[in-house]
Amino acid sequence: MPLLLIPFLLLLLLALALLLWPLGLWQRYRAGRSRRRAQSGWVSFNAFGLLLSSVLFLLGAGIGSIWIDGAAFNAGGGLLAGVAIGVVGLRLARFEAGNGRLHYTANAWLVAGLLLLAAVRVALAAWQAWHRAWEGTPAPVSWPWLADPASLWAMAGLLLGYHLAFAWGLRRTLRRLGMLSRRWIR
Repeated sequence: MPLLLIPFLLLLLLALALLLWPLGLWQRYRAGRSRRRAQSGWVSFNAFGLLLSSVLFLLGAGIGSIWIDGAAFNAGGGLLAGVAIGVVGLRLARFEAGNGRLHYTANAWLVAGLLLLAAVRVALAAWQAWHRAWEGTPAPVSWPWLADPASLWAMAGLLLGYHLAFAWGLRRTLRRLGMLSRRWIR
């Protein structure tokens, strides 16, 4: 009897995660559009960390191309598109400098758009998995590219590229204003 509780608890945990997902998306939206203070050490750490993540991401996509056709191409394309959106996001962000501090607020529409795009892609993947489990065939999609597993690499690259460009642009803004710590200027 206790062994039957394990699948029940796993299903209960999955149901709880699905019920809390909209709340998590709302919290992510609120955090994404909030006014934040740019601290030079953390901005530089984030920028270099995202650069390392991008390199590892492209390396992983290259290895993943062995099993998933077009993974590296889609990952690179998504990363480039994300960098372009990140540059646009920097132009749309509001910066407030004063008293030796820099505060920034990301554009709420861009944050909402990226969040909605990620949520729709996750929902599409869940629907595809459900359809494949019950029908045994891939789900019919109007855009066949979205049904391809390599499109997940493109979505991940898009989000990573956006944050990479935004972090490096924020670091450049701190440097331009003379607020970047001397140990991080190099």
